[in-house]
Amino acid sequence: MEIILKQDVANLGHKDDIVTVKNGYAANYLIPQGYAIMATPSAKKVHAENLRQRAHKEAKIREEATALAAKLEGLTVKVATKVSSTGKVFGSVNNIQVAEALAALGHEIDRRNITLVEADKVQEVGTFAAVVKCYKEIKANINVEVVGEE
Repeated sequence: MEIILKQDVANLGHKDDIVTVKNGYAANYLIPQGYAIMATPSAKKVHAENLRQRAHKEAKIREEATALAAKLEGLTVKVATKVSSTGKVFGSVNNIQVAEALAALGHEIDRRNITLVEADKVQEVGTFAAVVKCYKEIKANINVEVVGEE
């Protein structure tokens, strides 16, 4: 029996794959659990149209993410924080502060998409590396400059 997978199934296939399985496996497990639907001719047409539309949307999102990554690449962001007389930061600088600094420059980036490369080292004044995840595997490297508040 031919089925269209609605989600990833171990040792069988990934979401949106059309696979052939034994009738009992499909009728008694995959379809009742909601893991698959029968691959009728009308379901195949709907599936093909959904894939086409999703590919079009994905291409547009990738294009926007690539443009954003090109803007961000090599950008230096200044984060002002309270520091001691020896240059140690009170507390530490984290991705929330980097996201706020990027927002001040006009780039709205979710804080969960920002990773400080050496997060444990960002406890003193200096320049540190960070990675901004724009979309799936599209990333941009930025510099975070920690300076003392005045």
